[in-house]
Amino acid sequence: MQFIPVLVLMVLFFVMMFGIGFILNMLMKTTWFPSYLFVIVILPVVVYSLWDQTVPLTSHLGSFQIVDYLTGVAGLAGAVISGWTIRKLRLGGYKMF
Repeated sequence: MQFIPVLVLMVLFFVMMFGIGFILNMLMKTTWFPSYLFVIVILPVVVYSLWDQTVPLTSHLGSFQIVDYLTGVAGLAGAVISGWTIRKLRLGGYKMF
């Protein structure tokens, strides 16, 4: 495992989920919707789409490498921080849409 590509991938997923979450928060006027969307919809869809149905789910989840988990955590962190940022901006008096 090389460190630089993993770091770039983590930053990319963080920024992508932060941006998508920030835009969804502004348009839908919800604070934590992107975090719930990431955990409830996106992660299970990715896991199911990569799952070979001939092996049990537990061994499939064990087959993921640390890189896969690091990018998932970075994406979740971006979604959570976008909600936190919108909440702080709204408490600061900024009204977005």
